[in-house]
Amino acid sequence: MPNYVISTPQIIGLPIDGVDGLFPVRRVYCIGRNYAAHAIEMGHDPDREPPFFFQRNPNNLDPSGTFPYPPHSADVHHEAEMYVALKSGGTNFAVEDALDCVYGYGLSLDMTRRDLQGQMKKMGRPWEIGKAFERSAPCGPVHPASTIGHPTAGHLALTVNGETRQEGDLNQMIWKVPEMISYLSEYFELAPGDVIQSGTPAGVGPIKKGDVMVVTIDGLGSLSVTVA
Repeated sequence: MPNYVISTPQIIGLPIDGVDGLFPVRRVYCIGRNYAAHAIEMGHDPDREPPFFFQRNPNNLDPSGTFPYPPHSADVHHEAEMYVALKSGGTNFAVEDALDCVYGYGLSLDMTRRDLQGQMKKMGRPWEIGKAFERSAPCGPVHPASTIGHPTAGHLALTVNGETRQEGDLNQMIWKVPEMISYLSEYFELAPGDVIQSGTPAGVGPIKKGDVMVVTIDGLGSLSVTVA
């Protein structure tokens, strides 16, 4: 065993629906503006341009059901999405082979310090301060593809205190899951434990302390998160 000079970082594990075990997370990739209506509401052309990705840290994923309102922001937004968990990796996957890498799927939120993200955009700087802060990605358990298959359609919705804020369908994704995996594998060596957040539909907006957010996607159940 290696002799590390400090305590080794904790491996982040996500619960798995119906399985007594955890899914270990290696990296988190997030696609931007992957639903046309959301691209429009953010002031961008929804035409099918090459996808772009940013990264989160594994420990940003949080299955606790609580989202602590982060510091240094007065405009934190919800973005509901499906995530994809990979069981294998490699490079340069053909689109038709990409789903062979998938272990399963789950519900997640891409919480965003919108004011800080906006400042970074204006200055041409990276987004991490707006996206990769502590516990910025509440998530539910992984649902194995061996059980649910590979969802290509399904109603996606988010409510805040019972009021519907976001609605869409997985079939509205501009870049589908196999295309995302294939594209990423051209630029990164994917590996078991990688997670991809697949984008959000229109309707993103601010939350405040005490709010209860509920994400649902057909076939993946629901995820309830309280803003603390």
